[in-house]
Amino acid sequence: MPPRTILVTGASSGLGAHFASVLAGDGARVVLAARSEGKIAAQVDAIRASGGDAQAVALDVADAASVAAAFAQVAGRIDVVVNNAGITATAPAIDTDPEEFGAVLDTNVKGVFHVAQAAARRMRDTGGGAIVNVASILGFRVAGNVAAYAASKAAVVQLTQALALEWARYGIRVNALCPGYIETALNRDFFATEPGQTLIRRIPQRRLGQLGDLDAPLRLLCSDGARYMTGSSIVVDGGHLCSSL
Repeated sequence: MPPRTILVTGASSGLGAHFASVLAGDGARVVLAARSEGKIAAQVDAIRASGGDAQAVALDVADAASVAAAFAQVAGRIDVVVNNAGITATAPAIDTDPEEFGAVLDTNVKGVFHVAQAAARRMRDTGGGAIVNVASILGFRVAGNVAAYAASKAAVVQLTQALALEWARYGIRVNALCPGYIETALNRDFFATEPGQTLIRRIPQRRLGQLGDLDAPLRLLCSDGARYMTGSSIVVDGGHLCSSL
């Protein structure tokens, strides 16, 4: 049986790069997609050096034509899409620039839809597949100074359910992976500060998530073991959502 083909957006760094590496290590043929083709080329080289099978494609999720062109570069069936690309804007809502607010929605909502739609059109004609939309616990509760991001992730959760409803008839499963606060190179310095430590103390497990904490939930949603799951949102947050108000 040939290896599954899995396309990961936002794969140049952070969660996307980690997801691509994990799935390639499991034997999948991984297509890494991002706006920065140079960065994903380096990720592809690293995967191939470890014996994996990887391809790089340039893709701007906010541009439907770019998404269509990227999918056209991937031969054969696409079994799974990990819809991970996203951006944020940090500012008090009263001071948020309208264009910046719109850019977050363009990437995090319209971008998720563009990629999911392109994937579904391919999967409908090849016997189905799975789409994993990466949302956030901020799709369920809010924090200060991230109004655009929280609104966009709530939209992703709702969009996931809407697409799951419509596309189940094609054998396409659509689920959401909703991380809490995951430690990365970009946020490590903040979480070492007193405000960062205060936030960590509000997490019932009293720790940040690590990239590896997302591996098992990701593998589940990508696998046939989740064949009766669609429209679901899996929260991975150390209990943060059930912390007291």
